[in-house]
Amino acid sequence: MDNRDEVREFLVSRRAKITPEQAGLPGGARRRVPGLRRSEVAALADVSVEYYAKLERGNLAGASPAVLEAVARALQLDDAERAHLLHLARTAEGADVLVRPRRRSGKRWTPHRSLQWTLDAITAGPAFVNNGRLDLLAENQLARAFYSGMYGGASLPPNMARYQFLDPAARRFYADWELAADITVDVLRTEAGRNPHDRGLHDLVGELSTRSEEFRGRWGAHNVRRHGRGVKRFRHPVVGDVTLSWEAMAMAAEPGLTLVVYTAEPGSASAEGLELLASWAASPRRAGE
Repeated sequence: MDNRDEVREFLVSRRAKITPEQAGLPGGARRRVPGLRRSEVAALADVSVEYYAKLERGNLAGASPAVLEAVARALQLDDAERAHLLHLARTAEGADVLVRPRRRSGKRWTPHRSLQWTLDAITAGPAFVNNGRLDLLAENQLARAFYSGMYGGASLPPNMARYQFLDPAARRFYADWELAADITVDVLRTEAGRNPHDRGLHDLVGELSTRSEEFRGRWGAHNVRRHGRGVKRFRHPVVGDVTLSWEAMAMAAEPGLTLVVYTAEPGSASAEGLELLASWAASPRRAGE
């Protein structure tokens, strides 16, 4: 797959974020572009200007690990950005074939019954399985109640990014919508570098870029991040404000899929909110819907 455009835009965007002062270089008064010059990155990475210009044009094929590491240091990449650069280099080499998730058939994936039993055994918090493009593929009862706004629409399976950027209700649901939106796009951009052949991801990005200016601007920033744990604040329509911690765990038996579990601090108002939501989800009225 030709990923030169992706490589070029990523490296240019990272170079633009580093000021000369941050790199220990004199700033100077006249700079036509933000951030460092190509020549400055080349000097910091100890490569020729011509060679760095070749890399920044998108030609990562043949770049050694030592050169990639030197470029990463020069651009002050964090761990997620370094991993993204390596994924881009693997794709340029055609060496990502063995490390990308298995391609799934066109038939919708369904969880193994033991996985569903595991999800159903988690009763104190929402638990669900998603793929790299943030489709919700399996869930426990509490997750379905928690994300009730995502279910029942035309999108099957429900998709967290589509909900976040295309459903007005999401701006009420996420107490920190701007931050949540940043995280969502960063996760999708990371997945695009890790699994560039995912046609479903390409289609999703195209749809959201066309329909959401908020998404389009964030996608163009080329930011990436590791997304393993954190805290999120929600305004749930049934139980009100809740603050939940979450943990994301890669599934060894299903490469490319992740198990996510939300929990509340024991004894907190948020924990009481989850108990109330669980009771509401299990009510006969809900069961008959």
